[in-house]
Amino acid sequence: MGLVLLVAFQMNGYSQKSRNQVKLKPDTLTVDSVKYELIVLDPRYETWLVSKPPMTYYSQNYYEMKNRLYVIEWNYRYSDPLAFGDFYDSRIDYDPKINYGLELNYRLYYYFLFFEATNHVRLLPGSR
Repeated sequence: MGLVLLVAFQMNGYSQKSRNQVKLKPDTLTVDSVKYELIVLDPRYETWLVSKPPMTYYSQNYYEMKNRLYVIEWNYRYSDPLAFGDFYDSRIDYDPKINYGLELNYRLYYYFLFFEATNHVRLLPGSR
């Protein structure tokens, strides 16, 4: 089942299905710098992720564009649980103005693909 928990200054989301739980948490490096980390609590995710192309296969811009589309669709489905079920227990606040970095965007993008594969749903038309 789908679960995304994003926790950061401008990003948060939560779902009750802990096996697919995802966390995004800030890790303050200096007073002016924040590093974001995506944590997926489903142990299958990391194993699945290693079979995917390397992080630099696509650009950060590509991942950001895809994540924006996925988040819009996720939040749309979240807003209508009667039509889409309880996969989408919380809204995801992904702010396109924040630079979350290549690694986080890569991991989030592949989380959406993992979610689609493990739950047999398509979030976006033509998605894998």
